[in-house]
Amino acid sequence: MPDTATNTPKVDPDEILEGIRTWVEIETPSYDGEAVNKLVDKVESDMRAIGADIDRVPGQDGFGDILTTRTPWGGDGPGILVLSHVDTVHPIGMKDGILRWRREGDSVFGPGIYDMKAGAYLAYYAYRHLVRQGKQTPLPITFMYIPEEEIGSPTSRARIEEAAKANKYVLVTEPAREGGKIVTARKGVAHFQVETTGVSAHAGSRPEDGRSAIHEMAHQIVKIQAMNDFERGVSANVGLIEGGTGINVVASSCRVEVDIRVPDPEAGEEFVGKMMALTPVDPDVTLKITGGMNRPPFEKDEGISMLFEHAKKVCAEIGFDLQDMKTGGGSDGNFTAALGIPTLDGLGADGVGAHAHHEQIYFSSLEPRAKMWIRLLETLE
Repeated sequence: MPDTATNTPKVDPDEILEGIRTWVEIETPSYDGEAVNKLVDKVESDMRAIGADIDRVPGQDGFGDILTTRTPWGGDGPGILVLSHVDTVHPIGMKDGILRWRREGDSVFGPGIYDMKAGAYLAYYAYRHLVRQGKQTPLPITFMYIPEEEIGSPTSRARIEEAAKANKYVLVTEPAREGGKIVTARKGVAHFQVETTGVSAHAGSRPEDGRSAIHEMAHQIVKIQAMNDFERGVSANVGLIEGGTGINVVASSCRVEVDIRVPDPEAGEEFVGKMMALTPVDPDVTLKITGGMNRPPFEKDEGISMLFEHAKKVCAEIGFDLQDMKTGGGSDGNFTAALGIPTLDGLGADGVGAHAHHEQIYFSSLEPRAKMWIRLLETLE
């Protein structure tokens, strides 16, 4: 990676914000492939207008399409992979209600604006800026837009990993953290489904004939929650539960979904083993456990450290001190970092409230982040 130049690009934050708005106001809940594809259409049109090569793969299992675009320069050689996701956790209608588009001082609100449409747009804007300037980057740039990242990228993971292996660097447009810090490490993520099956019975006249799946699940939930070890950086959470058919029926079935975060591969192996080793307390109730690691841990290795130092130097030239951190949240960067591809994450806009009803970005972060993106694309080789 070469020394950075002294010139700082000029960008228009108001223009950036208006562009972000055009993406944010197309609502894209992960499970609504048709809605997601409306934004995919928009991104494809925007990219085609500035000369990008387009590859669009139809979605699977009801999810949206996977859009990959590439700069017309640089040939087929390895370059920079920019990873973004276009889906959000918010249902249709949020933009007309509690998360309507609005600016209040430095804060700009909207569904998915922080996680992560502002970041996705910033990377696109940087590319468009270079095209407008008649510039080409030392490396070709591939932009990949994922339709179902918020639920673990089940139909996209193989393509993400394939693309990462064909490139030298990966830049992820997930949001910045804690005042503008980028992410150079993430915990691994494991997802499990736990099902208990008992025997139904009338809860009033013949309760002794029943074997409650909910009662058994209560025991299992206590066991799972006891796996939390915050000192080690391990968290276990039973986030969803459903079961039973009526208040006067001994429940014959119950199901929960479990999220476990681990700091490293060794902890991942250990806690996957603990989950799979759970046994029923009531011998008359069966227990079924499925799942495993969804995203491997993202560890800061030598390649990531070198890439971060380059980014830090670029940002110093722009006029701000770039800091990094490890976070518990997972992203598609977990996949690429685990392959040994130097990966920087959290390169999107600064803000707060990911997945929440107060989700927002800070307008003041748009100009420095856009400049950072432009200089990264200009200087990586």
